[in-house]
Amino acid sequence: MNRVFVCSCFGITEQQVKKHAEDGACTPRQIASACKAGTDCGSCVRRIQALLGRGDCSRRELADQGKPVLAALDEAA
Repeated sequence: MNRVFVCSCFGITEQQVKKHAEDGACTPRQIASACKAGTDCGSCVRRIQALLGRGDCSRRELADQGKPVLAALDEAA
């Protein structure tokens, strides 16, 4: 299996970021809450943003409206 690391600090792969995105993490901050990626040196945040893209995400819409979005992610972590 070919693993492409996104976050070297915590050993987080593209596959893991994509899985967290499928589970509802729509922003780099939500990815960080799920797996710590992007919370140390920060060099991977732009790569995480690129992986997340600007696709449809109900949680992103809630965040844009200023509503809480992390409750479900806390349960999954």
